[in-house]
Amino acid sequence: MNEAKPTLEPQAVMDAAAKLRTLLLEVKRVIVGQDLMLERMVVALLARGHILIEGVPGLAKTLAIKTMSEAIGASFKRIQFTPDLVPADLIGTRIYNPKEASFEVELGPIFANLILADEINRAPAKIQSALLEAMQERQATIGHQSYKLPDPFLVLATQNPIESEGTYFLPEAQVDRFMFKVLIDYPAFYEEMTVVDRVSTRFDKISEALSADELRALQAMADQVNVHQAVTEYAVRLTRATRDPGEAKLPELKKYISFGGSPRASVNLILGAKALAIVRGREYALPEDVRDLAPEVLRHRIILSYEALADEVKLEDIVSKIIAAVPLPKVHLGDPYRDTRPGTENPAA
Repeated sequence: MNEAKPTLEPQAVMDAAAKLRTLLLEVKRVIVGQDLMLERMVVALLARGHILIEGVPGLAKTLAIKTMSEAIGASFKRIQFTPDLVPADLIGTRIYNPKEASFEVELGPIFANLILADEINRAPAKIQSALLEAMQERQATIGHQSYKLPDPFLVLATQNPIESEGTYFLPEAQVDRFMFKVLIDYPAFYEEMTVVDRVSTRFDKISEALSADELRALQAMADQVNVHQAVTEYAVRLTRATRDPGEAKLPELKKYISFGGSPRASVNLILGAKALAIVRGREYALPEDVRDLAPEVLRHRIILSYEALADEVKLEDIVSKIIAAVPLPKVHLGDPYRDTRPGTENPAA
């Protein structure tokens, strides 16, 4: 099968990667460490995906998202989720105007380019259902009228894993809407030293490194990244292995998994790989891009069985074993649109 050549110019991709490096450097003037989280945030922005960040309090989750929004120059709203929140607080409501004797619509904070859903697991079911439409359909319904959300539109949510008081488990349908789930840990010793030094001084004002129009142009560029069929097959095999570990020669894991990733996981692996290719300055995606994103794409889409909980099996261990068990296809670097799998023509031969 002949693959279509990409329309992207290598120099244009290199220029885009340079812009994104400038964006990251601007954010890192405030945020210390957390390189993986910041890179995944940029990938989610390019791939039009939503991102869920989980970590204990005090790890700069909220500050990172706020700083990123300032560096992009897009409209930004922070919504502090609480158990008493109602859908109207999120999407808006109709208000009666006695002077005009008519109802007027007042749009809620969801109508912004970047939404920080802080402590999203404190929101009740009604809020989750309202957020579902916004995340998936990119619109919000008030009364009988639907309103399109701004473009770009991205939800960057945080949740605290150590508190249970006043919190709700996110429904599987809600969690599945997030492209990535990123876990962040405590900083290293010298990173924490730098954090202490920085907060004792006033932060410099963040400069706009990327405009909303430039972000839309980069998103369109990510859409054009070439993906070889071997890369797509690799993404599908990873996702299928979460549903049937036997396909990856890991039948012993079957009893520990109640549900695996849906086809949405395969789609997000490819969309994320295309965006990551732009970040890395390539006009084509490689299997390594898919592999690097796999933990963030798969971890929140696997539901462990009661037997796994009884045996104290960790989700991260299952994800790591699946990624290690699915073989990485070899795509020839001289011609990234052909692969060297057994049974295919080897361009290096």
